[in-house]
Amino acid sequence: MRIRKVVFPVGGLGTRFFPITRAIPKEMLGIIDKPLIHYAFEEAIAAGIEQFIFVTRHGKDSIEDYFDFMFSHSEYFDIKMGSVCYVRQNEPKGLGHAVLCAKNLIGDEPFAVMSADDFILHTKSCIGAMIENYDGSNMVATMKVAHSEVSKYGILDVESENGRLIKAKSVDEKPAVEDAKSDYAIVGRYLLSGKIFDVLSELKPGVGGEIQLTDALLKMIPQCGLTGFKFEGKRFDCGSKSGLLAAVLHVASQNEKLKDVIENFYKGEKR
Repeated sequence: MRIRKVVFPVGGLGTRFFPITRAIPKEMLGIIDKPLIHYAFEEAIAAGIEQFIFVTRHGKDSIEDYFDFMFSHSEYFDIKMGSVCYVRQNEPKGLGHAVLCAKNLIGDEPFAVMSADDFILHTKSCIGAMIENYDGSNMVATMKVAHSEVSKYGILDVESENGRLIKAKSVDEKPAVEDAKSDYAIVGRYLLSGKIFDVLSELKPGVGGEIQLTDALLKMIPQCGLTGFKFEGKRFDCGSKSGLLAAVLHVASQNEKLKDVIENFYKGEKR
């Protein structure tokens, strides 16, 4: 089944980056010369996505301004302006609520959700690789994390594994370390059935008082299943200061014009 649309939830407050996020959206923080959201957008384009839906809020106008400029310069993006939509999320009520805000633009067709916070360097496109393996069940990108870190993620309860695919029998949002069923964590790439909107609209707040997307995924397992996709590539948690810094250093180290700056810095530190 073809995936034509992607939702970018960009309405969060970015509190871990205060005070800069009082003026600049977290998604506009830079990895050298491009903001995080630009990289996620390029990943979606490489996957063949045709419609891009930004769930935004007050104070995020710079995202719209940025893409307005990019779309008018074909050297950046070769897409039509009509392919981009913006939806307002009046208050941050969680990822599930952000996805629900896009309901009227999605309809009942399957779609992708991508978090710019999860900066994933893949040989082609992480979401594209997921689409190639999509079978109609809800699918999430997953990776193993240190067991001490499981309380930061949605964690899969694994029923079986087949190559890069994991069949999950349940999922738990931010479990205590002693309660986690595995070390397979969900990271910010999803392929979802359009039926998820019916579940989200009836869902009560979960962890943190927010509408959790993982709670909707759990409720849908009997009817839709849940598949974890063990993606290739390197992922950086750019929702944290340490993750953003690591991403910047990694990208710089891979750039012919910048890697010498990194090397010379470390040489100087060792003197």
